[in-house]
Amino acid sequence: DARVVVLAIPRGGLPVGAEVARALGADFDVVVVRKLRSPNNPELGFGAVGADGHVELDDRLVSELGLTPDQVDAEVVDRVAAVEQRLELYRGVAPAVDLGGAVVVVVDDGVATGGSARQACLLARRGGAVRVILAVPVAPRSVEPTLDEVADDVVILSSPAEFLAVDQAYRDFVQLDDDDALATLADSRQVG
Repeated sequence: DARVVVLAIPRGGLPVGAEVARALGADFDVVVVRKLRSPNNPELGFGAVGADGHVELDDRLVSELGLTPDQVDAEVVDRVAAVEQRLELYRGVAPAVDLGGAVVVVVDDGVATGGSARQACLLARRGGAVRVILAVPVAPRSVEPTLDEVADDVVILSSPAEFLAVDQAYRDFVQLDDDDALATLADSRQVG
C-alpha cells in the first residue's frame, strides 16, 4: 500500500484537508499555489503559479480578457512573490512532506475556475506523487474535464446547476486568516 499524503490549498482548503487527512490517517501538508487574477475581477483567475515557479495560463481566458503580455507578466511577478511569502510562512510551522512515491489527495474548499486546483495537482505530480486525486466539496460541472487532465481521479461532492461561487455551498463561509491557517496546519501535524 502506498503512503497517502493530503495536500491542502491554503487558506480555505486547510480545515477541509485537515479533516480528510484525519479520516484517512494520512500525512498532511499545504500546497502553495496562487491564482493569476484578472485586473478587473480579482476573483476571476486566468491561470496560476506554483511553489516551484511553474506558471500555467488559460490562453483562451487571457485572450478573452484582452490582457497584454505586460499585464500577464506583472501579475506573474506579483503572484510569485506572494507564493514565496506564503511558503516562508507555512514552512516556519511545518517542513514540507516528501511526496515521492505517495498517493496525493489535493483538497480545497471548492473550485471556481480550476486554475489553482490544476496547478496544485501538477505540483504534486512534479513532486513525485504516483497518483493524484483531487477532492473538493463543490465545483461547477464545466471544470471537471480540465481537472481530469491533471488528476487520476476527481471527486466533487456537489456541482450545482447554477454555480456562482464556492461560498454558495456553505452555510457559514468564513475566510481564514493567517493565524487560523497556521494553527490548523500545526495542529494537524501534531495529530497525524
